[in-house]
Amino acid sequence: MEQVIANIAQGAAALADPLILTLIFAGTVFGVVIGALPGLTSTMGVALLVPVTFGMSPAAGLALLGAIYCSSTYSGAISAILLNIPGTPANCCTLLDGYPMTKKGESGLAVALATSSSAVGGFLSVFALLFLAPPLAEFALKFGAQEYFLLAIFGVSVIASLSERNMLKGLWSGAFGLFLSVVGMHPITGNLRFTCGIAELYNGLSLVIALIGLYSIPEVIESLKSLSFGRPRQSSSVGGGAAREMLRIFKYKMLLLRSTVIGIIVGIIPGAGSSIASFVAYDDAKRASKHPEAFGSGCCEGIIASETSNNAVVGGSLVPALTLGIPGNAVSAVLLGGLMVHGLKPGPALFAENASVVYTFIMSLFVSNLVFVPVGLFIARYCVKLIEIPASILGPLVIGLAVIGSYAINMSIVEVMIMLAVGSVGFLMKFFDVPREPLVLGLVLGGMAEGELARAMALVHGDVWRLLGRMFTSPLSLIIIALTLFSLWKGVKNQFTGGKS
Repeated sequence: MEQVIANIAQGAAALADPLILTLIFAGTVFGVVIGALPGLTSTMGVALLVPVTFGMSPAAGLALLGAIYCSSTYSGAISAILLNIPGTPANCCTLLDGYPMTKKGESGLAVALATSSSAVGGFLSVFALLFLAPPLAEFALKFGAQEYFLLAIFGVSVIASLSERNMLKGLWSGAFGLFLSVVGMHPITGNLRFTCGIAELYNGLSLVIALIGLYSIPEVIESLKSLSFGRPRQSSSVGGGAAREMLRIFKYKMLLLRSTVIGIIVGIIPGAGSSIASFVAYDDAKRASKHPEAFGSGCCEGIIASETSNNAVVGGSLVPALTLGIPGNAVSAVLLGGLMVHGLKPGPALFAENASVVYTFIMSLFVSNLVFVPVGLFIARYCVKLIEIPASILGPLVIGLAVIGSYAINMSIVEVMIMLAVGSVGFLMKFFDVPREPLVLGLVLGGMAEGELARAMALVHGDVWRLLGRMFTSPLSLIIIALTLFSLWKGVKNQFTGGKS
């Protein structure tokens, strides 16, 4: 422990370097902008800056990349709240309550809550990375293919909670999302399914493109045909009162703690990701709330749960990445690449052989989670003016942003057409009051479930009974199965009791 404390002190002292502090600030600004623009994900932001770090010291380069990771994960909430378009997949749940608050003239409060809860979740997850990395990494190793499959099924069970207004429509939406998740190549055989000869679908339907289409197109059409056409919408400012509004999150201390733990655990499980963490945390918050019926109509708890958990994934995802060399998600995989570019080999020996660099990097993440608070609020203060623009002007601007974001992913006009097609489906779903969130959840988890089931079956040579036997004799598998059954039972119960306990 004394050596760990000494390494922490050394890492903190390294942050006195003006260059590292400047890079943290620059990375934070860049990350906030990248995350707030739909289609430009955290992975893209970090990947774009990896070549820039070649001429830097390892500590300085990693501090820059870490700042982008932290700030871009948060800033996707800005467009989710103001425009109903999640800036990154991690912020999909944020718009469920963030955008309704904007329509009620509470956009300033929503942004302040998202900012403060993001900072708390990120800060606590880095604390876990600092002191609990070895045991958490050991826990991650206990997950095999069958546990990952069951974890995906547990995530799908959240559909029951997201569909309480109409269980049948919600299940249909979730099933459609699961169907869309199998578009592309089979994870084991490589066979193509439902691609219609479109090369851009060989690797599956892009989640980012699906999110942009599902949420931007329907809202633009709705705003243009509504009575508010050509009339500015009311907004609240993000200014001097933001600090006071940010303190509201501490009324929900247990929610902050639970959402942080969920984010850290999901983060250390390779392949799970921020979007899954936010759905699970949102579902947990809704079940534990005294007023679950308020969720989806502008509930502070919904924003806090989503933003705390998805930022807690940042520290969690770096646990297996740094200690085992196994990236927790796509962004941490790119960070691993940046690590190796500087001649550092991730794994158990990293903390011993390159302690100064690693602890400087971890301490820089603490600073990043503090810096994006004023930076994010400053940028949001001007972004919030967007919603005062008349719908006749804002609508085309949003469509243009959606087209640019879709095209920027792979520089393909075909993906823009796919985004518009998905947007048309989203409009029909909105028109017939079919929830879109179960579709997103099915799309997120379907690929993970199919891939892990295929691997689990390969391990038992296709013997279904043997696989079932392993599932029902593994303590970890039994825990996940029990949680799944409880989640389904709770969702069905709330369907018939109107959400009352």
